Amino acid sequence: MKTYEVAGCAALAAISAAFQIVHVGYPTPWGMWLDVVTIPWILAFFLYCLKGSLVVSVLGALIITLVAPSTWLGASMKWLATLPMWLMLGVWCKVFRLKLKDFGRLKVLLPCLAVAIVIRGLIMIPAWCAALPLWLGWSFEQATNFALSIWYIIFGLNGVQGLIDVLGAWLIMFKFRLTRFATWE
Repeated sequence: MKTYEVAGCAALAAISAAFQIVHVGYPTPWGMWLDVVTIPWILAFFLYCLKGSLVVSVLGALIITLVAPSTWLGASMKWLATLPMWLMLGVWCKVFRLKLKDFGRLKVLLPCLAVAIVIRGLIMIPAWCAALPLWLGWSFEQATNFALSIWYIIFGLNGVQGLIDVLGAWLIMFKFRLTRFATWE
């Protein structure tokens, strides 16, 4: 990475951390926050492609581990949930040979976003089964029964968060014309 890319990634990770510290968002009754913490992680994809998202998301997760009450568990859940969002954008880009400007059209972005949300939901239901025993001290069986009884809520909340992440970053990138700062075409 070039120096200005490293600086940009560090700035985006710091913005993500600030959003976590201030915790701009809405706490749901099920323990998940709908927030803006990971918008910079997706914005890093639009600016610096997959490498940027990887760097910003890892740095952001490390910082969240240090500043959030949920420590490493919350940070790893957030990282795992956001991974399919930026990774699917990269896969979509490679498979369909897309350029950055192509993502500016919603008819290109929305099918990718739909697939990413489905993958995110399918990942996060079992992740809840694994996280609840660690967070609440439940047995794995109790956690699995609970998570499977509210699977549609887990899936739905993660879908809403995925929309917030990608569409928030998309608005910032394409409506505020940050494309001029992107390092890929």
